[in-house]
Amino acid sequence: MFYLILFYCLILKNVTSYVYFCYFWINNRKMLNYRLEKYFLFLVLLLVSTSAFSQTKPRKPQREKMGSESMKAGVFIDVNAASYAPSAYTPTQLVRDVLITGGSTCTVPNVSNVTVTPNQPVTDANRVWGYFHRGTTNFPFKDGIILVTGAANKAGNAFETNTLSDSPGTGSDADLVAAINPLAGLHDAVALEFDFVPNSNQVKFNYLFASEEYTSSFPCGNFSDGFALLLKKVGDPTYTNMAILPGGAGPVSVTNIVPSNYTCGPINAQYFAGQNTTNIETNFNGRTIPLTAVADVIPGQTYHFKMVLADASDSSYNSAVFIEGGSFDIGIKIVDENGVQLPDTINMCDNTPKILKAQVGTVAGMTFQWYKDGVLIPGATNAIYTATQPGVYEVKVMVPGNQCPGTAKITIIGGTTPAAQNASLKLCTTPTVSNFNLNDAIPSITTTQGAVIKFYVNQADATAQNNNFITNPTSYNGTDGQVLYVVVSNGAFCSKIVTLTLIKEATPVAQVAASRMKICLGESVILTASGGVTYQWNNTTTSGATQTLSPTQTTTYTVYAIGAKGCKSLQPATITVEVVPAITSGLKGGMICIGDKITLDAGAGPNYTYLWNTGATTQTIIVDEEGPYTVTISNGVCSKDFTTQVIQAIVPEITNVDYNENGTLTITAVSNGPMEYSVDNGLTWQSSNVFSNIPKNKIIPIRVRVKTTTCVGVLDYFTFVVKNVITPNGDNVNDIIDFRPVINYKDFNGVIFDRYGKAVYKAEKVRPYWDGYFQGKRLPTASYWYQIHYEDPANKTTAVKTGWILLKNIE
Repeated sequence: MFYLILFYCLILKNVTSYVYFCYFWINNRKMLNYRLEKYFLFLVLLLVSTSAFSQTKPRKPQREKMGSESMKAGVFIDVNAASYAPSAYTPTQLVRDVLITGGSTCTVPNVSNVTVTPNQPVTDANRVWGYFHRGTTNFPFKDGIILVTGAANKAGNAFETNTLSDSPGTGSDADLVAAINPLAGLHDAVALEFDFVPNSNQVKFNYLFASEEYTSSFPCGNFSDGFALLLKKVGDPTYTNMAILPGGAGPVSVTNIVPSNYTCGPINAQYFAGQNTTNIETNFNGRTIPLTAVADVIPGQTYHFKMVLADASDSSYNSAVFIEGGSFDIGIKIVDENGVQLPDTINMCDNTPKILKAQVGTVAGMTFQWYKDGVLIPGATNAIYTATQPGVYEVKVMVPGNQCPGTAKITIIGGTTPAAQNASLKLCTTPTVSNFNLNDAIPSITTTQGAVIKFYVNQADATAQNNNFITNPTSYNGTDGQVLYVVVSNGAFCSKIVTLTLIKEATPVAQVAASRMKICLGESVILTASGGVTYQWNNTTTSGATQTLSPTQTTTYTVYAIGAKGCKSLQPATITVEVVPAITSGLKGGMICIGDKITLDAGAGPNYTYLWNTGATTQTIIVDEEGPYTVTISNGVCSKDFTTQVIQAIVPEITNVDYNENGTLTITAVSNGPMEYSVDNGLTWQSSNVFSNIPKNKIIPIRVRVKTTTCVGVLDYFTFVVKNVITPNGDNVNDIIDFRPVINYKDFNGVIFDRYGKAVYKAEKVRPYWDGYFQGKRLPTASYWYQIHYEDPANKTTAVKTGWILLKNIE
């Protein structure tokens, strides 16, 4: 057991610190005998001598290796560089004008008693304090105050082959030892101290710690270079260390923040920013991440702040602390309704009210006053004010006993949110088009000119308005039903999130078929479309797949197919229904007499074929019998029956002939068909039964026949007209009144009377004329009257003719 303890104690790196532990443990083991105590005493003497030797022989600094990156211009931060005005600031100026914000013009009276230890003037080029600026590097802080346990200007500016120079002879710091309880003695302590009066109930600032100790195995030894950010009320005996890791993880020091590449690590490695292996940005080997020191304070109370830093064990390797410029806040803060501090500038869209709250610890008698654009806002005397317009808002807080009010300002920039609404975008895909052009949806999303549109796949990204938006909206391979989130902004900070629903469907291909491609006039055809859910026809507003049509002429029909999502076929399907011309026929029957023949003609037409009820298949047939005749005509598509009648004609019967002295003769006849008339024994025929210029007292051979037949009615008719004057002088001109053409008419009776009514002539077959004689004697010149009766040969009625005759005899 003894040897085990001895071995353990020997391998401890911090030998001096653990000698007493080993002695105490061994001394309290009752089982150990006196001899063991003798051996232990020897061990103690040995260890003490070893420790004393190590204290008198400090570590030899290692020479840094120069890398190619270290030689480039602008890769190191600037420290106390003459090109920056703050590099010539006194410690008081650095604290007031670089470190502290929030006090406006009251910063100066709220900060006092600024000191630096060691007390080196600003003219000392190798002083341990000063101003840093990140220059063109990526150092986390833009600028601020630096404290180094060596020469501050060696922390940056250019590559240092050796470790930084030591500070001028300062030793330990009791306040730092009390705050961090180091593992070894402290050297080269440097400190920045000042008094301040906060106007708010909290003080905070940002810092990071860097050290050359992050090399070799030093973080696993007793080289616990560290620092403290100490705060106390003026007059209080003890400090509070603000440089404590979150969650009570201990002070900020080299041995308490160790990455995993060291044998004793990881220790709070999440706060280690990384090894500075290429010696750029700073000449330290490692640093922490930016940390924030926070402490609660009482407004109006005077506090003392001490920033202190020291090396541990020896002075061979140096450390530094960087305090971010402008991060030390002792003034009033403006927060939102949830107590979250607002930045110096916030945005307001559409005059949406913004709650502004002056965050400050409550002090009896404290008063508030809000201003807008430098003008006092009447009645705005509470800690909370609701802003409804853009502008610069300022709150002034008066704390009793503080001659200068605490102030805070915030700028509200106004803007207008573009009009936006949810929309959908339909894509009808084709073999060559399968991606959405999201920009096509912009007119349906917003009508605001100049609005900036960004499309996001995830709502969280849209809410964050990060860079995970769709970078090529003109060709986005979305899916049907997918919802995108669209940020519509005014190009600045006013925006609205709406949704864009994608509708994707393959473009239908339309097809159409007909029950028949050729139809006859009057027939119907059924058209059936396919390829879609609904259809758009060119001849109807209905959207069904089928329709029944009866076109009257050859017609072309088109139809588009419409998909379930509304996509329309790129081309319509087309079909032509041929309407075969109607079968026509000039088939006419007629009339025939016995022995007559008639030709029936069905008429000619395209592709016509014939079938008669007689069995004939020719266009024409010749028939000689009365009756119905039917022919069926076909053209290869349609067929149609035509019927006509052949009628037995009746020989026309002349029932009346009317003739007047003007020479007009009118024939009346009856038959069962259309008739035509002739007065020249059938040489010429006419459809009219009226003839003109027919001579008097002539036998007219009247003929009446049924048209197209040989059925002829015959009548020889005498155009009997009694002459009004006779001169029987033997010149054969008007010598007699001749009754011979009519004397043979049935019931003929003709008598001539003198003016006394005495009959002077009676027509007889032996003497069928009157020559002006009576009983052989010439009658005197005078007027005589006649009366004639006979049966009219046409109408079989008694014809009566009466009138006068002038007889002129030569005496």
